[in-house]
Amino acid sequence: MAQVNRTLLMRANRLLGANLVEANLIKIEDLEAANEKLLGVVAMDQPRQSTLLGILAYDMKIVKEDDLLQHIVDADGVGLVDMRHCELSDEIKKSLDLSACWATWSLPFDREEDFHFVATAYYLSPAVRAHWEKQLEGPILWFGATLEQIADCLEKLEAEQSHATSAAKPA
Repeated sequence: MAQVNRTLLMRANRLLGANLVEANLIKIEDLEAANEKLLGVVAMDQPRQSTLLGILAYDMKIVKEDDLLQHIVDADGVGLVDMRHCELSDEIKKSLDLSACWATWSLPFDREEDFHFVATAYYLSPAVRAHWEKQLEGPILWFGATLEQIADCLEKLEAEQSHATSAAKPA
């Protein structure tokens, strides 16, 4: 992962953790333990596992992802999207920085006139929202999605890019 996106990943996770504590979804002691585990995972350069939320929800079983999604719906009016059925346009695919998507656990998945639709598992991280607001021109409609759905979409996009790259190379 490029250094700029590694920095973004660390900032996104740090601010997500702080907001999870502030929302009383986790305790500070749990956050500290999860941050230690995250540092080890990030050092191994494994994007799918480089998630504080994943460590808290699936490794440590401190918070349920469904509870977090319900919180952002109730507190912020964010909608939810099932990414298993989303097909991205070629225009969106061409402009995506998949490394930034992994770093922020977010994926722009549609555009309607000036509005961008972005699915994220990290809505509570202001660093994530600020990054995409800077990258995308025009207003953003945010949607909550699960880590698994985001990861599956990103892996599918990586496979498509890899296939397109290998198909374009002369034999």
